[in-house]
Amino acid sequence: MSLFKKKNVAIIGATGYTGLDLTFILSKHPKINIVNLCATKNLGKKISFFDKRIKKNLPKISSISNVNWEKIDLTFLSLPNGEAQKIINKTYYKFKKLKYIDLSADFRISDQKIYSKIYKIKHKAPKLIKSSIYSISEFSNKGINKFRIISNPGCYPTSILIPLVPILKKNLINMKNITIDSKSGFSGAGKNLERKFKHKNLYSSIFAYSTRNHRHICEIDQELFKNTKKKIKYTFNPHLLPTYRGILSSIYIEPKKKITANNIRILLKRFYKKSKFIKILALNSELGSGNVLNTNNCEISICETRNKDKLVIFSALDNLVKGAAGQAVQNMNLLFKFPESLGLK
Repeated sequence: MSLFKKKNVAIIGATGYTGLDLTFILSKHPKINIVNLCATKNLGKKISFFDKRIKKNLPKISSISNVNWEKIDLTFLSLPNGEAQKIINKTYYKFKKLKYIDLSADFRISDQKIYSKIYKIKHKAPKLIKSSIYSISEFSNKGINKFRIISNPGCYPTSILIPLVPILKKNLINMKNITIDSKSGFSGAGKNLERKFKHKNLYSSIFAYSTRNHRHICEIDQELFKNTKKKIKYTFNPHLLPTYRGILSSIYIEPKKKITANNIRILLKRFYKKSKFIKILALNSELGSGNVLNTNNCEISICETRNKDKLVIFSALDNLVKGAAGQAVQNMNLLFKFPESLGLK
């Protein structure tokens, strides 16, 4: 198929929070033809029933059994953990041209034993893990098109790894004492939010949780070691906010002797100089999630504190866009050699 023809895509799990953002973004993408929107409920309904932003006339919601895989170039899987691996295992060998972008954790963890321990699921396609690539777009933009299975990163890890990896690779900070405090809007927990979180005043309070065993810790561990070949010691403290979307990660670091906040800012500015979506702000800039909502941007600010031996990196992104659907589309653009920012803002 010519690169100039539209690519046919199927979105499996189209009515979840991430699936709706994905459908909205892809509905306006000039190189994409949405062929199937799949879910297990609300079959026959229009996708605009769930998201009024979607104006384009798209296929009605249908069962995955209606997908003609031979006509699909790429399928996006926005499903609960454990489900994408089953679908990929059934179709990967039969449909050789079919590509996948998985937005769950099914192919993020390279060690299936760790995956099974953390997610309490026995992997149904362990042999295909090595055939996949974990892709934060800014880190894997050169090798992604060699793979058919793209594993889209988690939202918290994306907000953390984008600022931390370049700094750690240059050995500019103490690798044994990093504190990561991340706050997310409640959409990050999915539509089953009330089953997962039982605390009072859920939609009008801040809630700290999973400081020892959050599922994203193994993903962060893996990617930090992959990029540095060193064991990085850090604490990760996630919080749920009473707001729909957005993440703000505050990363507390100790710079090595003679390394200043401005040295770190300059390093990040140079590292991401060709990256459209990574915005390195002026030194000591105040930062919130407001600027990045409904965009694929990640804004980063390096700030000094009253303690000369301690700096804080603020990293803000939209958990449903750069933390999920937007990055999936960015990965798709790289996969098909489209302009990386096509269809994104």
